[in-house]
Amino acid sequence: MLVRRLLAPLVFLAPALSACQSRPAALTDLDRDAIRAVVAKFDKAVLAADWPTAVSVYTEDGILMPPNGPVVQGRAAMQKFFAGFPKITAFKENVVEIAGYGDLVHPRGTYEMTMMPPGAKTPLTDIGKVLAVWRKQPDGSWSVARVMWNSDLPATR
Repeated sequence: MLVRRLLAPLVFLAPALSACQSRPAALTDLDRDAIRAVVAKFDKAVLAADWPTAVSVYTEDGILMPPNGPVVQGRAAMQKFFAGFPKITAFKENVVEIAGYGDLVHPRGTYEMTMMPPGAKTPLTDIGKVLAVWRKQPDGSWSVARVMWNSDLPATR
């Protein structure tokens, strides 16, 4: 009986105490602007085939999840992955939404890319969507931790 008397208040007190926890900080316009600036830096680097700059926007342990391919982990592996792309002649991302709290955000967007595969007579254009997870770094900057994308176009046979 004594145990019930001691536990009963805890049943009501625990939810009340958990409600007192502080919520992570909401994203600010400065955060959103910083993320958009990193996206612009990445887009510019992709067009220039500047893979060291392109992969610098990722965390050291960053992960790419490309369509129809294996996971690519770490900046060195990413640089090798991107260097295998055909010549990219146009590349643009559009950030549609930036949601999240605290040190984690998950932007969602679209992309359009035109590339010239070796030996092709005409360029290949792809449009699609992208979803990523970004982490705020100790210095206050934002880096991509995980990203996945896929085409809106039907697969070719």
